[in-house]
Amino acid sequence: MDRNAGSFVAVRRLVGTDRAAGAVAFHHSSSAEVVTGSTAWIGRGLSCVCAQGRESDARLSFDLTPAQEEYLLRLQNRIEVQYDGSNTEHQEELKALWCASFPGTELRGLISEQWKEMGWQGKDPSTDFRGGGFISLENLLFFARNYSKSFQELLRKQNGDRAIWEYPFAVAGVNITFMLIQMLDLQAVKPRSLFGAVFLKLLSDNDRAFDILYCITFKLMDQQWLDMHATYMDFNTVMKSTRRQLERELLLEDIHRIEDMPSYKLLAH
Repeated sequence: MDRNAGSFVAVRRLVGTDRAAGAVAFHHSSSAEVVTGSTAWIGRGLSCVCAQGRESDARLSFDLTPAQEEYLLRLQNRIEVQYDGSNTEHQEELKALWCASFPGTELRGLISEQWKEMGWQGKDPSTDFRGGGFISLENLLFFARNYSKSFQELLRKQNGDRAIWEYPFAVAGVNITFMLIQMLDLQAVKPRSLFGAVFLKLLSDNDRAFDILYCITFKLMDQQWLDMHATYMDFNTVMKSTRRQLERELLLEDIHRIEDMPSYKLLAH
């Protein structure tokens, strides 16, 4: 993440007859309330959560098969791409994300107050992508297209007893991309942890394993959020808990495909 980032935006859920249950109003609405501050769970705080290492990890090294090297390189090439607001392909992907998120609602512009409805910090989502790069947009779009039911449930906060102050959906998604890259050490030449080594085996079985793991993680994070009765100041704690659960699942003996992870069952198409 951008370690100079130092602000957060929390959103307050509005309850009433004029809104569907679980709907979220963001700060462009005159009836919504906003909290901003310097508790940098979007930036410095999250990097502290996700980049923490273990002494044992530094002593581990895993050799890769030629196929694993190829799959890892492809994923690393995706990770290296920064979001470019002037790139036509990136613009089209961003428009596609809006269409998948709010079918039938016209987007008035790539820079628009409408984006706040999705949980971006401001009217220009490109300022939030700097932490996760273009792959964080790809992750969100993959989620919306392949597990649309789960995606819409999280976007609209439809399940469970929600907090008054909820996490912003889209910004949380960028944080999840970053967390997974750090947890799996995907920018290293080869895995330096058991989690990374196991994941590369899953990636060899399915070249979209990272995107699927992203969807699993997002759904799992929201489940942890509900179980912990969390509010926006608990975001880092929820992410730590989510990471620990992912690590446990990756080390289970019977995980041979990404779909074998127990939390995969949380997803719905």
